[in-house]
Amino acid sequence: MTNDFEMVGIFPCPIYIATRDLDLDSTEEKEIEDLITDGICKDGDLDYHTENTNIFDTSLKNLKEFCEHHIKNYAKEILNAEEELNFYITQSWLNVVESGGNIKRHLHSNSIISGCFYVSTEKDDAILFNDPNRKIKLQVEPNEYNDWNSGACHFPVINNRLLLFPSWLEHEVMSNKSATTKRISLAFNTFATGVFGNRGGLNNLILK
Repeated sequence: MTNDFEMVGIFPCPIYIATRDLDLDSTEEKEIEDLITDGICKDGDLDYHTENTNIFDTSLKNLKEFCEHHIKNYAKEILNAEEELNFYITQSWLNVVESGGNIKRHLHSNSIISGCFYVSTEKDDAILFNDPNRKIKLQVEPNEYNDWNSGACHFPVINNRLLLFPSWLEHEVMSNKSATTKRISLAFNTFATGVFGNRGGLNNLILK
């Protein structure tokens, strides 16, 4: 019996990572501070989001342009649509997680691509993405976790890093272990206008 074999992955789930070269400038820092001061809503015991859920409409113009650039590149490199899709940000808000707080597992409905830009992080901070197929997989206790048997995947996060991912992908954020620093991130959802599907496939959808 031979031990030669090949194993390949199919239908991968994209996580798009980009890092902004410039730190937040003093104006952006002030705008973020003002957005938090203007009002936050409690999500859990120690995590909050801004009452303003359209912050890109009036604030952080340069950061919005950075995110829009990478949304467009995500669509080009990953979706590679035959006809142009014009993505736009539908909602945008700040998440604030205090010491000991976390963000529970969730997904973003009514959105195509979701994103998170990290404003304030600590060493070893990460976002946890959950395998959407874990509910139908055999559950075993592995000797060692790998890409094939893991039900979740940690992605480290640092200041000025942007992550883009399919909005249906469940994710969560582990406990903020810092005793002094609040974890702050900017999250957003998107949708698009353009042509989806095709006439021959009987799934043609034109959004204007």
